[in-house]
Amino acid sequence: MKDDSDHILRPPRNDDEWLAYHAIRRTVLFENRGQVDVYVENHPDEFKPDNHPLVLVQCGVILGVIRVDVNVRVAWFRRVAIRQDKQRSGHGRTLLQLAEVFASRKGCAEIRSNVAREAVGFYLRCGYAKVAPTENQSDSVLMRKELL
Repeated sequence: MKDDSDHILRPPRNDDEWLAYHAIRRTVLFENRGQVDVYVENHPDEFKPDNHPLVLVQCGVILGVIRVDVNVRVAWFRRVAIRQDKQRSGHGRTLLQLAEVFASRKGCAEIRSNVAREAVGFYLRCGYAKVAPTENQSDSVLMRKELL
């Protein structure tokens, strides 16, 4: 999928792109949050048939990552991250928009994501809403968005 600013969202195509995918996730979502040596590159969820690891590419450079897990008509956005040196430049919003198109093409009518508390404002600005909290969501907030 491509948008007007030449961003493309697609699966990693080679070993170098897989390395970039995992490096962004490991650094932004784990190590920058104090969780060193806990990221698992070969987690079984990465290889399930309805789970789609994707990279956001602009001018041949990987800027961000997401995994879209399709569960019937609901797409779960997992481990959404933009490279640290490319954050706050609109790439995150573009990543979500392209991932929503991807989910829609897979037949999904709704997006859900467990969002880090510090990212809730960003998701609200992108049209997501908080879902009523449950007891086991202490470090994340469940958010959702209906697709048109």
